[in-house]
Amino acid sequence: QVQPVESGGGLVQAGDSLRLACAGSDSAFTSYAMGWFRQAPGKEREFVAVISWSGDSTLYADSVKDRFTISRDTGNAKNTVYLQMNSLKSEDTAVYYCATSQAYSSSYYLQEWPRLGPSGMDSFGKGTLVTVSS
Repeated sequence: QVQPVESGGGLVQAGDSLRLACAGSDSAFTSYAMGWFRQAPGKEREFVAVISWSGDSTLYADSVKDRFTISRDTGNAKNTVYLQMNSLKSEDTAVYYCATSQAYSSSYYLQEWPRLGPSGMDSFGKGTLVTVSS
């Protein structure tokens, strides 16, 4: 399975914004749901957000709802996903991982992503570190 590649992490202050990107080199990703998990030091990897293969449905963890926005390019570039993070808090500090799923790619199955967790995904990127200083 081809790994997606994340970019855009960095060090910011609380209240700042940051935009992460995830690019899948495999054109097959255009038919996959793509999303984000994160892992803070000493904690388990947790679901953050996901967007359906068509881009018309999204799902967010309660902790990031109304602050984070997930989107994906359209047309032939649908294998690139973004996570716009606004009003960042110190508790958002984590390594952010891009994840993909073909089986759970449609709007109906997005709700399964939090339950499936990392072990239910087809692939993960290597992650990008986001550090929010207070």
